[in-house]
Amino acid sequence: MATVATPITTSDLLAMPENGTQRWLVAGELRERPMTVRNRFHSRTLVRVCKFLDNWLDQQPPPRGQVLAGEAGVRLARDPDTTFGIDVVYVSAEVIVQQTEESTLIDGVPTLAVEILSPNDTLEDVHEKIDALLAAGVALVWIIDPYDRTVRTYRPEAEPELFNVRQELTAEPQLPGFRVPVARLFE
Repeated sequence: MATVATPITTSDLLAMPENGTQRWLVAGELRERPMTVRNRFHSRTLVRVCKFLDNWLDQQPPPRGQVLAGEAGVRLARDPDTTFGIDVVYVSAEVIVQQTEESTLIDGVPTLAVEILSPNDTLEDVHEKIDALLAAGVALVWIIDPYDRTVRTYRPEAEPELFNVRQELTAEPQLPGFRVPVARLFE
């Protein structure tokens, strides 16, 4: 007789030891791989993306959401849980007000999720994350490649779009008025 594994919860995930292993959940299933040591290309791109998103956010009328970075913990779904660390997220004011002081991660769906590729990212992991983000209701996903200096955007039920350093990245209608030349993300 086959046994069915009990789905892992976000609480289980957060209780696991920090031992150099990166972990995330997809529909209650644990995913693991060795922790990536971030390199300067990843780190610099992270800073630049945050700068432009934060500048955009400062220009928005209240109530404003928040830009979070550095493997921001986000629980996208419950029962079974889908929980990721995401390089950069923009979380709307509506989601922010639902958070409690006790929570260490965002419980809800961000408007924008940004992943900056690292040398050890596999195509399979990246696409699984994109699929999970879109399935959870994330309206816009950016996959940024600091080596090719490109941004690939994903939206529910739309074909991916590729932007290079000679183009301008926009985020309409999710981030009204957001515009940045792609080249500026890699300066």
